[in-house]
Amino acid sequence: MEQAFARDANFVPIVNLGLMASKAITYAALTTGATGATTLFTVTGTVAVRVFAVVSGTDLTGSGTLEAGIAGNTAAILAQVAATALDVGEIWTDNAPSTIEALPAIQIVAGGADIIQTIATDTVTAGTLTYYCLWTPISADGTVVAA
Repeated sequence: MEQAFARDANFVPIVNLGLMASKAITYAALTTGATGATTLFTVTGTVAVRVFAVVSGTDLTGSGTLEAGIAGNTAAILAQVAATALDVGEIWTDNAPSTIEALPAIQIVAGGADIIQTIATDTVTAGTLTYYCLWTPISADGTVVAA
């Protein structure tokens, strides 16, 4: 599912959080866990977003760091965190992941700036993160899709 409203148990759309796009990444040192930037969500136009990630499967390992943002401001959306600080069941919204977190603040992304993840310092060798982007269009052409 690239984009959809979250739904309750009766499949009724929950519209107060906006649309949702998600992207799961399972890390391996030489591919998905290599240092550098990876596009998480492709943005068109201007949108309001809330981005967070949930750890599943196994804890993240490796001596790399992760952050999420846009080109030129790579930690604008999710503050930098050491991969080893992300354990199964934790939610990453800031530099101190926990098993319970408040929804992150709404941020405006303009000009079609894609949302990226940057791995720095070293590689991330294992673990799975699912990134969620709750979004609402601001401009007439505003949209977000998982990359």
